[in-house]
Amino acid sequence: MPGEKQRAVKYYVGVDVGSASVRAALVDGFGTVVAHAEQPIQVWEPRPDHYEQSSADIWAACCSVTKEVVRGVDASQIRGLGFDGTCSLVVVDKQFQPLAVNWEGQNHRNVIMWMDHRAASQVERINATQHRVLNYVGGAMSVEMQPPKLLWIKENLPESWEKVGYFFDLPDFLSWKATGVTARSLCTVVCKWTYTSDRGWDDSFWRMIGLEDLVKDKYEKIGNHVLSPGEAVGKGLTPEAARDLGLPEGVAVAASLIDAHAGGLGVIGADVKGHNLPCENQPITSRVAMICGTSSCHMGVSETPIFVPGVWGPYFSAMVPGLWLNEGGQSATGKLIDHVVRGHVAFPELEAKAAASARSIYTYLNSHLDLIKKSLPVGFLTVDLHVWPDFHGNRSPLTDLTLKGMVVGLTLSRGLDELALIYLATIQAIALGTRHILEALQAAGHDITTLFLCGGLSKNPLFVQMHADITGKPVVLSKEVESVLVGAAILGACASGDFASIQEAMAKMGKIGRVVQPNHEHKRFYDKKYEVFLKLVEHQREYRSIMKS
Repeated sequence: MPGEKQRAVKYYVGVDVGSASVRAALVDGFGTVVAHAEQPIQVWEPRPDHYEQSSADIWAACCSVTKEVVRGVDASQIRGLGFDGTCSLVVVDKQFQPLAVNWEGQNHRNVIMWMDHRAASQVERINATQHRVLNYVGGAMSVEMQPPKLLWIKENLPESWEKVGYFFDLPDFLSWKATGVTARSLCTVVCKWTYTSDRGWDDSFWRMIGLEDLVKDKYEKIGNHVLSPGEAVGKGLTPEAARDLGLPEGVAVAASLIDAHAGGLGVIGADVKGHNLPCENQPITSRVAMICGTSSCHMGVSETPIFVPGVWGPYFSAMVPGLWLNEGGQSATGKLIDHVVRGHVAFPELEAKAAASARSIYTYLNSHLDLIKKSLPVGFLTVDLHVWPDFHGNRSPLTDLTLKGMVVGLTLSRGLDELALIYLATIQAIALGTRHILEALQAAGHDITTLFLCGGLSKNPLFVQMHADITGKPVVLSKEVESVLVGAAILGACASGDFASIQEAMAKMGKIGRVVQPNHEHKRFYDKKYEVFLKLVEHQREYRSIMKS
C-alpha cells in the first residue's frame, strides 16, 4: 500500500532565475518542496550601471539544477514545469544565437540585467512624451523596463540592432528554450513592455519614441503571441530540452512569470484560517505580497483598476487571473544591506567572529545587537542614526532614479558596535521605504491589512520584525521559505491540467508558516523615525536645487 501511495504522488518542477543564481525545486501537489538545488550564474559589470549576463550560462544552470532535483524520481510522476526569472532583456539574432549588448562585441554577454541603468537618458526622453501608456506604470517609466533598453541598443549598438531576430524578457526566453515556441507571457509584456490586455501593443507609442521598426514587422521581434501565466505552451518539452533538463519529452510547460510575481503567487493566496489575522474572511485584495531579495517588490491586487502615482500598474491578470496588479518596489534591498555591511571597516572582524561561532554574518549581527541594546528595544538603538536607502535610485513611490543614499548620524567610531548599528538603521530604512509605498497604495484606494513576505530577506528575523513594527501590520511568512519556487511550480501544476485554475492551485499549494505581529508599544518611536525619513529626501532635493542654482 505505501508503494501504491508513493506512485500516486504528482510532482511539479519550479525553476527560478535570480540575479546571481538559478534555483530549482521539486514540489508536490500540497506545496511541499521535496528537493531543492542552486547554482551560481555569472554577472559582468563592464562599467558603472552596466550589468550583463549570458543566456547560455543561465540555461546551462537551469539544466543542471533541474537534473539534480528530479534525480531518482519516477518520470511519470513529473507533471509540469514552470519558469520564473528576473525581468532582464535577452537579445538573439534571427537564428536564435546570442547577440552582444556591449561595446566590446562579446556576443555571449547578450543579457542586459534588470538592474542595469545604462538607459537613463533614453527613459528620460520616453517619459517626456507623456504618452498614455505611461499611465499604467505610475505615470513614469522605470529605467529597469525594456523600452528604454531597446532604444539604448538602437542608438549605441547599430550593428547588433540590425542583426536582431528576437528580444525576450528572460522568463519568456526560458519557456522558448523549453518548447521552441516564441509565445510571450502576459505578465512580462504587460509589466515591462507596455502591452495592455485589452488593446495589445500601441503603435503610436513605439513610433513616438523612435522604435517604429518594431511596428513594421507586426511586433515579431518582441512578441505577437501572448499567453496567460500558467497556460500550457505548445506541446510541452521538446526532445532536445527534455534531454538537457533530465525530464520526459512532452511534459507540460507553463507560460512564465517574472520572479517577484512568482513569489506573490506562492504566498498571497494561502489559506489563513485560524491565525487570527485581519485578512481572514476578507478578499485577497486586503493582502500585499512582498518579495524581498536583491531588490524588493510589493504586490497588491484589486478587483478594479487603481492608478497609483509612482507605483507600476494597474496590470490586468499579470499575476492573479482576473485581478488588477499594482507593483511597488525598491531597487536595492538585499544588495544594499550587503553593500553597507561588507564595505564597513569592521567587516573582517565580523567575518572572523561569525565563522568562529559557526553562524552567518547576519545571525551574528542580530545577536550582537541583542548584546548592546541593554534595556532598550533593539530598534531604539538608532535614535540618532538615520538612513535614506536609495543608493540605486528610487523605484517607488518617487520614481526618481537620480536619488542617492544618505546616512545621518555618523561618528568616528569604527568598531563592531557601529557596524551593527548601521546594519540595523539600513534594515529600518528599507522598512520605512515599504511604509512609504504602502501609504501611496492606500491613499489611491487599496485597503491593506496584512503583509505576506517571502524571499531571502524573509529568513532574517530582524528584517521581518522591523517591517511589522514600522508598518504596524502583521507579517505572514510562508511554510516553505522558497515561495518563489513554489510559485513557479504552481504554474507547472496549472499547465498540467491537474488544477482547474491558478486560484485553486494557490490555495492548495501555498501554506502559512509563521505570523509576526507588530509591537504597537513601539509605534510612537517609528512614527518619529518615519517623519525623519521623509525629511531626508526633502533635504536631498533642497541641497541639489541649491547646487544647481
